[in-house]
Order: sequence, then C-alpha cells, then structure tokens
Amino acid sequence: MSNGTAESKSTPLSGWKSKDNETQDNTMSDKYNVEAAEALANEALHLPISEAVPIYEQLLTTLPTAAKFWKQFVEAHMAVNNDEATRQVFSRCLLNCLQVPLWRCYICFIKKVNDKRGIDGQEETKKAFDFMLNYVGADIASGPVWLEYLAYLKSLPAQTTLEESQRMTLIRKTYQRAIVLPIHHVEQLWRDYESFENSVSRALAKGLSSEYQPKYNSAKAVYRERKKYVDEIDWNMLAVPPSGSPKEEMQWIAWNKLLSFEKGNPQRIDNASANKRIAFAFEQCLMYLYHYPDIWYAYAQWHAKSGSTETAVKVFQRALKALPDSEMLKYAYAELEESHGAIQAAKKVYELLLGDGLNATALSHIQFIRFLRRTEGVEAARKYFLEARKSPSCSYHMYVAYAMMAFCLDKDSKVAHNIFEAGLKRFMHEPGYILEYVDFLCRLSDDRNIRALFERSLSSLPPDESVEVWKRFSEFEQTYGDLASMLKVEQRRKESLSRMGEDGESVLESSLQDVLSRYSFMDLWPCSARDLDHLTRQEWLSKNINKKVENIVLPNGASSSDRSISGIPNVSNYFGKIVYPDTSRMVIYGATQRPGPAAPMLPGVPSTLPFGNTLSNEGALNSSNGIMKDLPPALFNFAANLPAVDGPSPDVNFVISICLQSNLTSATAISVAHPQLQVGSAPSTSNMSGSNNYKQGDRLSGKRKASERKEEDDTSITQSQPLPRDAFKIRQLQKARVTSSRGGGGSVSHGGSASYGSGFSGDLSASSG
Repeated sequence: MSNGTAESKSTPLSGWKSKDNETQDNTMSDKYNVEAAEALANEALHLPISEAVPIYEQLLTTLPTAAKFWKQFVEAHMAVNNDEATRQVFSRCLLNCLQVPLWRCYICFIKKVNDKRGIDGQEETKKAFDFMLNYVGADIASGPVWLEYLAYLKSLPAQTTLEESQRMTLIRKTYQRAIVLPIHHVEQLWRDYESFENSVSRALAKGLSSEYQPKYNSAKAVYRERKKYVDEIDWNMLAVPPSGSPKEEMQWIAWNKLLSFEKGNPQRIDNASANKRIAFAFEQCLMYLYHYPDIWYAYAQWHAKSGSTETAVKVFQRALKALPDSEMLKYAYAELEESHGAIQAAKKVYELLLGDGLNATALSHIQFIRFLRRTEGVEAARKYFLEARKSPSCSYHMYVAYAMMAFCLDKDSKVAHNIFEAGLKRFMHEPGYILEYVDFLCRLSDDRNIRALFERSLSSLPPDESVEVWKRFSEFEQTYGDLASMLKVEQRRKESLSRMGEDGESVLESSLQDVLSRYSFMDLWPCSARDLDHLTRQEWLSKNINKKVENIVLPNGASSSDRSISGIPNVSNYFGKIVYPDTSRMVIYGATQRPGPAAPMLPGVPSTLPFGNTLSNEGALNSSNGIMKDLPPALFNFAANLPAVDGPSPDVNFVISICLQSNLTSATAISVAHPQLQVGSAPSTSNMSGSNNYKQGDRLSGKRKASERKEEDDTSITQSQPLPRDAFKIRQLQKARVTSSRGGGGSVSHGGSASYGSGFSGDLSASSG
C-alpha cells in the first residue's frame, strides 16, 4: 500500500487491486459476486478513509440495500471524526435500509454530536430517537432501542416541577408504545413499566396495569409466533438477482411467510397501525429481495388495494429504478395508471417501453397499438401500426394482432383481410403466419381462398418447415372436403414428408394409423385404449425396424414424442385419468386413535395361533385378548399402545413365536454389541442366529481343543433345526439351552472375547478357557 501513491492517482481501487487482484477480476466480471463483495468490504476495513471511500461507493452502487456495508461506511467516517460526510452517508441510506443495527449507529452519532450542546442537544437527541422509532420501532429487534431510549429519558435532569412532570409523562407514553409491540424484551419492558408506575403512584398503577395488561398479553403471544417466521430469515444476505439456488428459494419462502403473517393482522390492531406494520415488512423484504419483480408487484398491488394509489405508483417507480429492464413491471405500472384514469402517465410508460423504436420488441408495439385503440380510438391505432410495420423489429405477430383486432373488435373483415394479404408478401416463409391466416379465413367460411392459401404456401415452404401446414391442410379436408380430396391431400402430404427421412417408402405406404387419424375427433377415437396403445407401439417399431437391436430401447409403450407421429397422441392423455386421493379427509396420525375394526383375513395367512386359539373376523378381538394375557409385561404394554390399522396382516404365528422367546429385560444390554438381524425370510434358526458366524473350516481347525469343537458342533446341530411352530416346544427348547449352558458348557476365554447366543433365545453365551 505504501508504494501505491502513483497508482492511486490512476484508479481509485489501486489499494485494493495491489492486495487482491484475483478478487478484483471476479468483481469486474460479475458485479453481483457475493464472495468478491465480501472480500472487497473486508479489504476496505484496513484502508485509509481516502482509499476506502471509492471502494464503498463501488460496492453500494451495486448493492444499494446492503445495510452492513452502509454501516461499515459510516463507521469509517465516524472513526476519523468526519461529521459532515457521516451525515451525508446517513441521508443516503437510512430510509432505504430499515435495519436496527444501522439505525443504532445513527443514534450513537447523534448522541456524540449533541453531547456537549446542553438542552438543545438533548432535544435533538430526543427527536432523533423519536425519528428512529417511527421507522424501525416495529422491528422485532427494536427492543434494545426502546430500552435505550427510556434509559436516556430517565437520565435527563429536570430543573423545575413542570419539567419533571413533562419528563414523567414522556416516559409513560414511551412505555405504553413499547409494551404493545411484539418485539424482543417485551416482557422486560412490561416489568419495567409496572415498576415505573408503582414508583409514581400505586393507585394510578393499578388502573393503568389493568388497562394495558390485555394489550401486552396479545403482543407477547404474537411475538412468539412472529419470532418463528423471523428466525428463518438470513439477515446477512446480500440483495443479488435470483439465481435459483436452494438458499435463495428458502429465503423467498421465508419472507413470503412473514408477509402473509403480517397481512393477517394477528394482533387485531387498528387498520392504520396494521398497514404501517405490513409496509414495514415489505420494505425490509425488499432490502434482501431487491431484484425480485414479484415482490415489488405484490407491494404495489397491496397499496393499490388498500386505497393508496399514489403510494402504489411510487412503489412502481422505485421498482423500475431497481429493475429497469423488467417489461413485466412496466406493463403492470402502465395498467395501474390506466385503471385509475391517468392516461397520459400510462402512455409515458409505454413510450418508455418503446424507447427510440429501433430496439423495441414486437410485443411492445402490439401492446401499444391495443392501448391506443382503448384510449384514443381506432384511427390512432391504425396510424401507429402503419409506422410500426416499418420497424426492423416488426414480425408477423404485429400483422396478426392488428388484423384480428380489426376483425373481432371493429367488425371490419375487409380491413383484416387486406392486412393479412399485405403481411403474406413479407411472411410467406412463416408457417405460423400461414396458420393464423387460415384460421381467419375459416371464420369467414372462405374455403376457396383457404385451399388457394394452402397451395401457395406449400409451394414455397421447404419440406422441413411445412409439416404443420400439411397437417392443418389434411384436417381441413377431413372436415370440409370430400373423400377424394381428403385422400389426395393425405397422399401429397406423405410424398412431401418422405423427402425428409431415409424411410421414404415406408411413409408412402398406407397404414391403419392413417384411418385412425382421419376418423378421430378431439378426444374421441374409433378404437379402445388398448388398440390405440398397440398401434402406437407398432408405429414406433416400424420406424426403428432397420436400426441396431442394441439401440432400440422399448419403454412401457412408445414415448410421448413418438406417439405424436401421424397425429396419434399419448394414450394416457385421453383414456387414462389420474385419480388423486381426497386429502381433505386425511387425518394426522396420532397414537390416541380409536381402535378400528379388525383387519380382514388375507388368503395364505394362518388362522391358527399358539395355544390353540383360532383367529377369525368375528372372534378376532376375543382371541387377541387371550393371547395378550400370555405376553411378557413389557410386550403387553407395547402391543396395547399400538394404533388400529386396516391393511395386510403379518404371519401372527411367526411374530408371536419370536416375541415370546425374546428376553426383553436384557435386550438393551445385548443390542450394544449384538449385530443386527437380517430382515427378510428366515427358513431356519441358523440363518438368523448371531452366534453361528464361523465357517465350517474354522470349526474343524486343529488349533482348538476337542471339547470346544464338540460344544460348537452340538450348538450347530441344535440351531440348524427349524423353528417349532408350537410355543410350548419353544419354551422347552429355551429352558434346555439355559440348563446346558449352566451345566458346564459355558467358559470365558482369557482373551476377553465373547460370542452371543441365538438371535431367538436372547441368551448370552460366553466361552473361556
């Protein structure tokens, strides 16, 4: 930095450039690069004010609502006691950046400037506090500001009794303004207010407390709800154009939730106060969603619906300053002006859209022609059309729009026909214009000129651009022609399309799809859905019959793009209706649901339960109660809390047998080291055991003792047996295993290793030497 004196004369950003050239290059290439802007602001912190000012100006020109950069800018001026520059910066940013930290910085500056000015300085400071609270006093983060203002008022000296009375009255009014706001520290403000009133007069305090207690309770309740929405907002986000990132979309959703919440007036305050709070929410939202036209439009529309048209106009003017290239906002602004009779103001907006006329779009010409017809009459629209058609941006859309306006609104078919004919000389090569002209002639029932128009256009259009025109020609003959003309046009269409692809001969051949296309109408088809799907599949196969087999991938029927060949659409568009569930009848799941009817019996599910109980639809409840009595207490409590379900039933025999042999008391301790069981079918106990994890070769290893091999072989034989279906046998098997393990089979190895028993039994077996 020290050797950059000469460079600083050539460019104001030389200090930053010498430090971080890469950051500057990124900023120049993308002025909305958030990382580069943050790096640039951090760099300015360490520069002298003379070198930092151009950097801040560059940042704030690009990001005019970045309150944290404005705050950093004014703090740089305050650090060098440059009061005049500080005032100028505050005058540029305060009303556009309604953020509490920036405004608190403003109060600090005012208190510093007026500290030694006596009574005059105190009055200026009070005015500054009042000015700030009128703008940001409704911010949820303004609680500390109210506390600071009250502390300042209490610290002011009072020379006379009158001054003391005025000071106490001002403190009381400030408290009463603060305790009805849903802001941080509202509870502390209420406690302080009660203490203040009690210190003045207990009798008066009782009456005022009973009056303001309901208002305070309402503010406290709304604050809790408001805080949920505010916590979702990123208050450090910079206002950049939307890029579609998930973070930006989440912030857009969060702001819209907060706006909807404020519009609902949850505190039920008067309309003036509610509107002020809603406007404040919009202003804060625009600090971060500055480049979102939908937010600007919503803000202006809200003002217009609230009866404040002038304010809505000002919002649109600010919006066009923020987004000068947004045609949507310009049309919306012109519509607002025209709706309340400001024709000249609306005309100026349209002229702003048109510019010098050279770069105006065809759409802007069309909309201005319509505006002139609405406001100044047919002659004014005609004169402008005659001038606009000479513009280089004139397209066939202008001819179509003006001709249809003359035909539909002015009921002048002759003028419309002449306009279409004049446009045909310029746009004979445009299939879209030909089709629009055909539609116009169809409204006139001029079939002779329609056929002539088809012949003229098809003779000049190349085959690849005439597909839609041929299709419309065929549809016209199918509707208005005889059978001979219909077949003739269809054959000519095939001959023209055959020149486009390699399968020309196959296109020329007649097929059942041609009959289907000729004898269908709208969504009515001369076949069933299955037949239509079959024909579509066959057509797709016929077009790919000469391709390599590996390149042909048959989906479940031909794709939508393939089915559109020869005018055959996707079957699902006509025959398949998607049935959606009635979400209005859905209920949120809760464990306290009433027990519903027993689940219906399914085929293949055994109806015989352990202990000889039989499960049926009639006696399901009684038999289930009998089974529940035999369950362990923990399992009984678990099953009793299960909600009633109406769906497929599991194999009750299998589930109960597993539950009965589970040692629920030791399940928690075992699950720490026990591997999870495989989920799926279990043909035998050995597949689900947690102990039988060794290979047969390991069991036959000569390194083990004979007694260990014998014990493992016995265990393997026992566990490889299929699971008994009878619960009594299961319990007997469980007792036998416990007895055998206690009788001398269990040993603990000196190495500290332990193997777990069967996954069914839940016993912990240990081997030791």
